[in-house]
Amino acid sequence: MGGSLQTLIRDLRLRRGRERRGLALAEGVRLVEEAVSTGIGFRGAAVAPALEGTARGKALKAALERAGVTLVAVSDPELAELADTEQPQGVVAVIEPPRWSWADLAVAPGTVVLALDAVQDPGNVGTMLRTTLALGGTGVIALKGTAELTNPKVVRGSMGALFRVPAIPATETAMMRWVNENGIALWLADAAAPPLHGAPDRATRPPVCLVMGNEGAGVGSGLASQAVRRVGIPLAAGTESLNVAVAAGILLYELTRVR
Repeated sequence: MGGSLQTLIRDLRLRRGRERRGLALAEGVRLVEEAVSTGIGFRGAAVAPALEGTARGKALKAALERAGVTLVAVSDPELAELADTEQPQGVVAVIEPPRWSWADLAVAPGTVVLALDAVQDPGNVGTMLRTTLALGGTGVIALKGTAELTNPKVVRGSMGALFRVPAIPATETAMMRWVNENGIALWLADAAAPPLHGAPDRATRPPVCLVMGNEGAGVGSGLASQAVRRVGIPLAAGTESLNVAVAAGILLYELTRVR
């Protein structure tokens, strides 16, 4: 399988390859550990001598073997050529990312789903997946123009959250159908809007879909016209805006903290 796995990994570095095969890549010890711990499927892993250079790497290799993952030995230079990162730590795995559906997004009073409207930077998307999981959000919806969820930079930035938090690529039409059918309040993050003071208590607040917009253009006019509330973050004088992932973290905290 050696040559075929390496060919597969090269193909999965391209978006069209990931979309055609429904697979993704996980690089580095921490990310592959997360994949093993969640029990997602593996199609194989390329491992180099560097993986066994640390006790943690040795333990990961043993865990992959116990899980029945096909391991293909390559040299450190060969792995560096296959990897998207400069320091893949001796392992690049082919994984089967979870396939989430609308039914996986919990809908109950006080729940929050994050919707990303053309958020283009993969690092931002990965960070927002990680933040959603950490702060108790129930899922992420990736709308048109948003960085692909299995982009290697998104996968790395999520630090394993992509394997745990429901994340769905969707059209605006499909999302609004879900919003309307489930009595969800559509809120927009807006730098010019008032802060989130006085938000209803979680126990009595309807489920919220909080939309974060494009890094430069913000939320599109179609969604903006359907929002029932806009929320902002007060900034110091002379400050224009926050990074979209940072803003999402602050607003998610405000919406998910116990009150």
